[in-house]
Amino acid sequence: MKLEARARAVDPENVELESRLVDALRGGDERAFASVVDRYTPTMLRLARVYGVTAGAAEDVVQETWLRVLKSLDRFESRSSFRTWLFAIFANCARNRAGSDRRSVSVSTLDDAADSGIDESCFFAPQHPRWAGMWTTLVDSWETVPDERLLAGEARANLRTAVEALPARYAAVCVWRDIEGWSGDEVCGLLDLSPENQRVLLHRARTRLRAALEEYVSQVA
Repeated sequence: MKLEARARAVDPENVELESRLVDALRGGDERAFASVVDRYTPTMLRLARVYGVTAGAAEDVVQETWLRVLKSLDRFESRSSFRTWLFAIFANCARNRAGSDRRSVSVSTLDDAADSGIDESCFFAPQHPRWAGMWTTLVDSWETVPDERLLAGEARANLRTAVEALPARYAAVCVWRDIEGWSGDEVCGLLDLSPENQRVLLHRARTRLRAALEEYVSQVA
């Protein structure tokens, strides 16, 4: 499926603002370009690790992305949002840089065996009409974890480590949906996934992270 075929519906006002931004970028407006770079570069640096890019190579990937964006602006046809188009370029750059790294697996493939032994009952199924992806029960002993340990960011650091340990296809969907706040349609377009595969990958990623959180809580409670 093509990225353009999955373009999301946007508010008319946002479309107009985006059109002005693209026109400014094409016109060589340095302030407009600097604002876009400042807005999206931190996200790119964080997401590069999801694609198996080392911390030292992340800046090179981001730089290459911006160079490609500048060279490709004339070919942007607004069939998708500018943001989706931008991050599609970034994803390609990141995957190319990661090369043959074992974490750079096609996000279209599903590895059922990888999740054997993982209890998925702690989340409502991806097909649930109302509570898809929501917890069915709270983490055991969560309330017994000392507040100072939570406030110190220890739990968040533990989850970040768990995200980095996910298979690339799981991590990509999870980061885009749960950290960056993209919609399911946007993620499907970016990663060339069917809606069902996107839901399954997100469900499995959340299940693994829930298991990591439970393990952390059991150790510090």
